[in-house]
Amino acid sequence: MKKILIACLTAMASLTAGAQTDVSPFIPGSTLEGVSYYLPRTALRIVVEAEKTVVTPGELAKYAFRYLRLKDVPTAVSTTWRIKNIEFDTYGVPDPQKAYSIKVRSKTIAPLVSLTTDGILLSINTEAEAPSLPDLPLGKEAAQPKNPRDYMNQEMLAAGSTAKLAELCAQEIYDIRDSRNALIRGEADNTPKDGAQLKLMLDQLDLQASTLESLFRGTTQTSTHIFTVDVTPESEGEQVLFRFSQHLGMVDADDLAGAPIYLCLKPLETLPQQATEPSVAKKKEKMQKGVYYNVPVREAISIYSASQVYTEAEAPMAQFGVTEILADILFNKGVTTKVTFFPQTGGIKKLEQ
Repeated sequence: MKKILIACLTAMASLTAGAQTDVSPFIPGSTLEGVSYYLPRTALRIVVEAEKTVVTPGELAKYAFRYLRLKDVPTAVSTTWRIKNIEFDTYGVPDPQKAYSIKVRSKTIAPLVSLTTDGILLSINTEAEAPSLPDLPLGKEAAQPKNPRDYMNQEMLAAGSTAKLAELCAQEIYDIRDSRNALIRGEADNTPKDGAQLKLMLDQLDLQASTLESLFRGTTQTSTHIFTVDVTPESEGEQVLFRFSQHLGMVDADDLAGAPIYLCLKPLETLPQQATEPSVAKKKEKMQKGVYYNVPVREAISIYSASQVYTEAEAPMAQFGVTEILADILFNKGVTTKVTFFPQTGGIKKLEQ
């Protein structure tokens, strides 16, 4: 955040129509007459949580039915994606069409002006901190599968053919199942009397069996990935935000390999039409040297595909509202008006004298 103090070089008591002003320290965006600032457009940071699943066939897949009576096991590597969740947050970006200056003139106080790092007006005559976007959620890597050879005996490791290995692995799996059943029934010679020890042994047998079975069933690895899309809507209504492919994941909005994910904005209110009477226009013309601010419009925001709605929420949007002015009389000498603005919209957050 930039904090710019416009300090008069002469004492406030002797401030006259010819008083000199200066900006100290000089920061890009400020001038000797005052401070330049932007009003914002409201942008959306869209966070997409997607799940990637990779299925890899087992080394012994073609023997799965013969030895273990397993049907429909995978025979080729496949990758599938799905969207788990979509959320969004709003933030402000400078609107190049709404660049203004706060000028220090005679009969006005020297205000303390706070700006964001990219020049959006935050506050006048009071301190304000620009809010930051929340931290992105963390993705999750897929767990690495166990190596079946770590659970093979010497005879299995020395098998001379794939068929022989499949036969020996299947026999070992059946032996493990028999041992597990014997422990559960209390028929095993080494059945522990301690429940925790029994559970530990059963878990170890399950791990051995499932790891060896992966040679027939194959493995499934699932990971979570986080994607972000930043967009500044230029108009209300529906637009293609991005596309999503079951096999490729997120792709660009113009990539027809994926199905479209839509962003839709609908106004929830209608702002009154600005007055056009000559008397009002003349009065407003006298206020042109005041402080500009936005009056945003509240929008219903939804993100969806052809088959699913991922999120629905409401948020004020600056670019679909109107611009108004705080008259410079509010900042005359002897009147210390404090104003705080929403950096996401440029609307007034708090005004006090």
